[in-house]
Amino acid sequence: MTLGGVWADVVGQESAVAALAAAVAGEPGAMTHAWLVTGPPGSGRSVAARAFAAALQCPQGGCGECSECHTVLTGTHADVEVLTTELLSIGVKETRELVRRAALSPSNGRWQVIIAEDSDRLTDQAANALLKAIEEPPPRTVWILCAPSADDVLPTIRSRCRSVHLVTPSTTAVAEVLARRDGIDPETARVAALASQGHIGRARRLATDPDARSRRADVLALPRGITDVGSCLRAAERLIEAVKADVAAASEISDAAEREALKSALGIGTGAKQPPGAATALKELEKRQKARATRAQRDGLDRALVDLVAFYRDVLAVQLGADVEPVNAAEAAAVREIAADSTPETTLRRIEAVLACRTALETNAAPLLAVEAMTLALR
Repeated sequence: MTLGGVWADVVGQESAVAALAAAVAGEPGAMTHAWLVTGPPGSGRSVAARAFAAALQCPQGGCGECSECHTVLTGTHADVEVLTTELLSIGVKETRELVRRAALSPSNGRWQVIIAEDSDRLTDQAANALLKAIEEPPPRTVWILCAPSADDVLPTIRSRCRSVHLVTPSTTAVAEVLARRDGIDPETARVAALASQGHIGRARRLATDPDARSRRADVLALPRGITDVGSCLRAAERLIEAVKADVAAASEISDAAEREALKSALGIGTGAKQPPGAATALKELEKRQKARATRAQRDGLDRALVDLVAFYRDVLAVQLGADVEPVNAAEAAAVREIAADSTPETTLRRIEAVLACRTALETNAAPLLAVEAMTLALR
């Protein structure tokens, strides 16, 4: 099924789009003041939330062509506020500002729409501040919260929201949107969609960035390089350093641009005396950038672990003779080699070791220690 208008990039989510479109159309009982959009990473929670916001503001219910749709989708609509974060958590200060914004009447649009893209990252204080706003919303305000699952938000918040759950898009759906939207040739799009396992953003990066493909290949080479304790520890260190280097390369330009923009705004470097508070502002920026790098490193490491799980999934499929398409077709020789040299029980234990590492990292375990424990278990 091909969706049009603002829904065109909401990939493989026909059921969720139907529920949201019914609310936009004003069907009896379909609309509510607070929504909770859930789904696995890469399923398009933020894309769906923005498309819903655009459809709410659009006089035609989401045509995708008018100025209302365009300004919402580009992030410039006066009555649509988006809270997103590159840090590990969202604090009460940002949330209170959002609550203040939600109390305003729409200035131009039909609704005042507030999107919180990472509701699972709200601190307890921030969540309580948000709860009060959702309990007593103004008549023309709509909250759209996004989280991986309903369990990731406070029970008191989710009980006041209507849930819309997204699913992992199919390989075919992801490949089609890459070819249509980004002009990627169909075969490259298909391979990237398989490798990303339904994560649309990751698929696009793998299809367009040779360095991303190279780093992924290095991760998938790890199972063949761990033969003794020393090689396990070295492999863990290389993986951590590779993730750090990847994050540093991605953030170097943006961090420098942020610093220069702040210095320009404060008048630093113009020959005048440094204004009061400038040192504090620069220190606060540095603190935010470090916190952002920490989250980016954890996210990058998690992506590497997901790739390892997919590798051992292919190994298990070969061992069991399962008639399924491999995620890592380019690694077929390595998959067959490891499949022949181990048993399905061993492969399952290895998958459990990788998943245990992901769980440990979610509880803020030291990354190097967690990965070392994993590589030792993989041996």
